[in-house]
Amino acid sequence: MRKLISLATALAFGVGIAAMPAAAQDKGTVGIAMPTKSSARWISDGNSMVEQFEASGYTTDLQYAEDDIPNQLAQIENMITKGVDVLVIAAIDGTTLSNALENAAASGIKIIAYDRLIRDSGDVDYYATFDNFKVGVQQATSLVDGLKARFGDGPYNVELFGGSPDDNNAYFFYNGAMSVLQPLIDAGTVNIVSGQMGMDTVGTLRWDGAVAQARMDNLLSAHYTDKQVHGVLSPYDGLSIGILSSLKGVGYGSGDLKMPIVTGQDAEVPSVKSILAGEQYSTVFKDTRELARVTVGMVDALLQGGEPEINDTSTYDNGVKVVPSYLLEPVSVDASNWEDILIGSGYYTMDQIK
Repeated sequence: MRKLISLATALAFGVGIAAMPAAAQDKGTVGIAMPTKSSARWISDGNSMVEQFEASGYTTDLQYAEDDIPNQLAQIENMITKGVDVLVIAAIDGTTLSNALENAAASGIKIIAYDRLIRDSGDVDYYATFDNFKVGVQQATSLVDGLKARFGDGPYNVELFGGSPDDNNAYFFYNGAMSVLQPLIDAGTVNIVSGQMGMDTVGTLRWDGAVAQARMDNLLSAHYTDKQVHGVLSPYDGLSIGILSSLKGVGYGSGDLKMPIVTGQDAEVPSVKSILAGEQYSTVFKDTRELARVTVGMVDALLQGGEPEINDTSTYDNGVKVVPSYLLEPVSVDASNWEDILIGSGYYTMDQIK
């Protein structure tokens, strides 16, 4: 009997020894707070981060708040209570998290703002994002190039759409675009027929495509009964689809009425298909795999006592501090380069697009 007990003990000990390397790989728990599953882009972000964090030895807790601010706040507070080591947050409203982040910091939890800047908090340690001003520059440059190619030398009738006013990025997109468009507006080459300009007027709460479609309907009925719209600055594919539905509803893209130049962002599959169908003109590709890679690197450095890699220490003032950031490069995509960029990089397969 004693031999049997000894054997059982040895086996148990052996199993314990065998399990130790796996346990040693658990470098900590990362709480990942994403805004919504209604956009394919955020699903891709979440999947990329879980895959890369777990491959690097971290446990993950991924939560989607479905664009409900109290829901996201409750999810973050629950992660803090469970004792995560790091919070990676893509905020729905970047101004609503200050108290929760103060509690996190007091518990020694590091905080990384993911893609969207968290405002009004001194507890944000780092920010991983794309060069959001450049996104706007690329959108407006593509808009102007498309206007010239489709409608000649102008002048052009254009309408402007902005992103959600509670998303800090929306202002960078808009300002980047206006750095290109404002000189053309001043010169009379681009006419904003409705006169509607500025984020307080053209912003689209929660990036809602239905809201964008309704506004485009109103613009067309109020300002374009005897004029043709040549272009629409859209900062996001989900808005672009709504805008295009409105335009097609009154006959654009059929007969002699050419489809206006409509921009976008995120290279979502429906918009890539729309580009190939000659409807949406362009989008901006942001490789979420690369953003996840940078974020994993930041977390690794923070938890291993190193210094995260950053390349911007001046741009992103959140109202309390300038948050040290890493900015990735966006890529403009249209019918001329979509296959090289989106299929060639392995981001999509051809079967997903065609």
